[in-house]
Amino acid sequence: MKPIAWIGVNVFRESVRDKVLYNLVAFAILMMGASYVIGQLTAGQDVKIIKDLGLSAISVFGLFIAVFIGIGLVSKEVERRSIYGLLAKPVERYQLVLGKYVGLVLTLVVNIAVMAAALYLVLVYVAARFPREVQAAWDAPALDPRMLVAIGLIVVELMIVTAIALFFSTFSTPMLSAAMTFGLFVAGHFSSDLKQFDQVVESEVAARLTEFLYWVLPNLASFDVKARVVHGDAVGAGYVAVTTLYGVAYIAMLLVVSVVIFSRRDFK
Repeated sequence: MKPIAWIGVNVFRESVRDKVLYNLVAFAILMMGASYVIGQLTAGQDVKIIKDLGLSAISVFGLFIAVFIGIGLVSKEVERRSIYGLLAKPVERYQLVLGKYVGLVLTLVVNIAVMAAALYLVLVYVAARFPREVQAAWDAPALDPRMLVAIGLIVVELMIVTAIALFFSTFSTPMLSAAMTFGLFVAGHFSSDLKQFDQVVESEVAARLTEFLYWVLPNLASFDVKARVVHGDAVGAGYVAVTTLYGVAYIAMLLVVSVVIFSRRDFK
């Protein structure tokens, strides 16, 4: 466990020093501030708009962090030839892969926490402008703790995306890894539609193919509860638990496959 933790901490340090990372977080925080200005244009909908745009900004910029750093976790070491020095040390290949993943997940969690704190600060400022009578008529309070549920599921979703990016980076180039990761992210949000695809096609082969894709592709749409939280709808603990367990299982599968591929890769 010590090598994994050591590698993870070093990945976190490298990511924190990355100027692109700072720019993404700063831009996400700026978007949350801008959502306050946009909210002024729609009377009575300020809080809803700020929550919606804020949660969306966390999701989108978290995605950029996961992809653009995740795709370089392994390929960057190969290009710089530092992989040989790492493999020469008493570090197993699986420890290297898992350490890289842990480091990026830590980076994601810290940056999402910063963006979430910024969102709550904007909401505190907005809520202070309205009397309690007005706030009582809102679908959900400005500082609704249920937003943390939405943010938590965003973190799990981005952990899956990180595992996908790491998987592709073990055998592909950064550009192809980025393209395939974004492609799977988009497909994962529409994978549930594949379940009914056999009802609109006549080809048995196409129906079987879509059924296979339905079970293989990650169902990322289940992690998106932003709209429900913004409108004050409750997200059950059972739903959160099952969805999180699904995410953890999918991540474990991707990491196992990534370790197997990286362990068999020849760097000579």
